[in-house]
Amino acid sequence: MIVEEPGGPDSLVVAELPDPQPGPGEVAITVAAAGVNRADLLQRQGHYPPPPGTTDVIGLECSGVVAEVGEGVTSVAVGDEVCALLSGGGYAERVVVPAGQVARVPAGVSLVDAAAIPETYATVWSNVFMLAGLSEGQTLLVHGGGSGIGTTLVPLAKAFGATVVTTVGSAEKAEVVRGLGADVVVNYREDDFVEACREVGGADVVLDIIGGRYLAQNVAALARGGRIVVIGMQGGMKGELNLGALLAKQGTISATSLRFRPAEEKAAIVAELVEQVWPLIEAGRLGPIVHEVVPLSRVADAHRILEESSHVGKVVLDLRG
Repeated sequence: MIVEEPGGPDSLVVAELPDPQPGPGEVAITVAAAGVNRADLLQRQGHYPPPPGTTDVIGLECSGVVAEVGEGVTSVAVGDEVCALLSGGGYAERVVVPAGQVARVPAGVSLVDAAAIPETYATVWSNVFMLAGLSEGQTLLVHGGGSGIGTTLVPLAKAFGATVVTTVGSAEKAEVVRGLGADVVVNYREDDFVEACREVGGADVVLDIIGGRYLAQNVAALARGGRIVVIGMQGGMKGELNLGALLAKQGTISATSLRFRPAEEKAAIVAELVEQVWPLIEAGRLGPIVHEVVPLSRVADAHRILEESSHVGKVVLDLRG
């Protein structure tokens, strides 16, 4: 599934391409399902081109069955059910990926639902825990609690002993994230998340998918020594930063993109997930929240769901015929 001309959801078209072959250290996967992410929408619109040397086929995560392994691969074998973090290529029958970005599907998770795991779990783990250092007893503010990122991070942060404040845009999403363990839920259409954070002592970590529009408010919401990590720009690329306010908080701001990290960094993230998070998933304490599984023939509808922000959790494409 590629985009011949950037545009709306109907610009996604089926293309016949040669089967990719695994080189040394790589794994070929027969794809069962692919997670749909906002980055896919941006790529479709022409705003988020893939890294140099990466396929133009859209899709940053998938699940499936190992079809072939390249020289030196011992971590998985042909026939294993796996999920994978990709730089691209998920909306296809077959994809090739470095072995370090491939993990066996956690026990108890269906093969299709497993496609909803790699991108969001790798994003939140690498940014909130590895980069920002969220730890037990600290307070996290996460925007978009009903999104794929939010429904992944809220229970994950709770499992590691954090207090969680989250923003949502509807009563329905508020009910869902409360059920996932959020301590404070703020409807951003009605209430002030800065004040909500101040009431619990400020946010030690903010994970922000909004960007420019929330920059000043995120700084205001920080606790002393707080860390803001920006991973999205749904609210614009530019915002005004009061350096004095940031300095007074002894705060820091980081901005990251998972897709463009080197393969060895992605492998390190996946390895930590398997060690730290997979046991929690297999124990039933965590798991992907799947809003809807959509057949590949309705891929345009899948993109529309994300554009409308009508979903709670992840949207998954089923590629099994």
